[in-house]
Amino acid sequence: MKQMSEHKHSHGRRCFLKKGLLALVTISAVGSMILNTGTAMAAVGEPEKEDLKFGFIKLTDMAPLAIAYEKGFFEDEGLYVTLEAQANWKVLLDGVIDGQLDGAHMLAGQPLAATIGFGTKAHIVTPYSMDLNGNGITVSNEIWEQMKQNIPKQSDGKPVHPITADALKPIVDKFKNEGRPFKMGMVFPVSTHNYELRYWLAAGGINPGYYAPHKGDISGTLKADAQLSVTPPPQMPATLEAGTIYGYCVGEPWNQQAVFKGIGVPVITDYEIWKDNPEKVFGLTREFTEKYPNTTVRIVKALIRAGKWLDENNNANRPEAVKILSQSNYVGADYDVIANSMTGTFEYEKGDKREVPDFNVFFRYNATYPYYSDAIWYLTQMRRWGQISDHKPDSWYDETAKSVYRPDIYRLAAEELINEDKLSADEFPAFAKETGYRPPQTEFIDGITFDGTKPNDYLKQFKIGLKGMDKI
Repeated sequence: MKQMSEHKHSHGRRCFLKKGLLALVTISAVGSMILNTGTAMAAVGEPEKEDLKFGFIKLTDMAPLAIAYEKGFFEDEGLYVTLEAQANWKVLLDGVIDGQLDGAHMLAGQPLAATIGFGTKAHIVTPYSMDLNGNGITVSNEIWEQMKQNIPKQSDGKPVHPITADALKPIVDKFKNEGRPFKMGMVFPVSTHNYELRYWLAAGGINPGYYAPHKGDISGTLKADAQLSVTPPPQMPATLEAGTIYGYCVGEPWNQQAVFKGIGVPVITDYEIWKDNPEKVFGLTREFTEKYPNTTVRIVKALIRAGKWLDENNNANRPEAVKILSQSNYVGADYDVIANSMTGTFEYEKGDKREVPDFNVFFRYNATYPYYSDAIWYLTQMRRWGQISDHKPDSWYDETAKSVYRPDIYRLAAEELINEDKLSADEFPAFAKETGYRPPQTEFIDGITFDGTKPNDYLKQFKIGLKGMDKI
């Protein structure tokens, strides 16, 4: 494979790199790197671990890893990286926990769920958010034909967007009355896709079901109007075509693949469910970050540069990025399928291609910064659907977010890049004023405002879902 051959050649540069790195200050603890002189800081020392293996799933939003590798950003940091596709999210998480992988492209919910012990118990942290948006909800052609009857049309005859789950509800009700389960796919119980699909369904009056781990029931289908189950992302189109599921929520390119194959219609993107929602993160064990603090900061530096490259000059590099991602060792889908969403458009029904300039965001809008409030949104959804069985005070949400999301590490990486003139200070949050909480966010499909500092008040606003002292 290309990675392995380049990986071997790169060892020849090490002596040269090490001589330069020896001049830098070696820092033994991440927290000691910031000096008292404003943003001035000691240089990050040489990496404690040079040879690294990172895992990923074959999705468009693994792009920062591919770009950091292909553009030499990892090597610039003295890191010799191997990238390895994983079979599914569980295998990937287990690989990071047992040390077979040093870090990985992860679902935002994975480090949080592992840390609080839903599923596998392990302390996973994230110092880097990989992207915003990037998912969609697709239904089969048969379901789409029925939904269209419930959707208003524009003057050109095309459906008015965004399409809410109100259009799906009569169909789900019909299935229910006939005693048939309405089955939909998502990629993992703690995935953004699960929470976005549930959010969209519930906003349209469709109950997506509850988890009850305290009763040993982690199916997520208790009291469900629509039954959600796990399907690996690349298998979504085939599972839909086989009629096993009637719709799914997945990342790209697997919604556009359904359009190209003519087997389904993406009805809404996550950008329309929650504008500029956080998506994947880069996850490592807390133990790794403590044992290899310099390596950790250098990984984040390389990933920040990759995110910037992907977005700079109004996405001018995206065609090159699509070419890289279409390689079989990365995403492996056709160039045209990946390009459909990576270059500022999204195709819904065949021939209905619309401008969605921010469908994939890798750097702008502070996309790479690991906000505590992003973590708290995921925790509220875990509570809403019963993955967190019991009421938790607001302070618990804050403490949990701060144990997993690590903007302190991100800041060290960013300030290094600023000092090296690789990026400018105005491309990052104002670190001296940053609390880690975004201002209240209003752009959700149901009009409900999310304030990360008040998670329990947020949960109280939903008609469907657990809140307060509720317990299944």
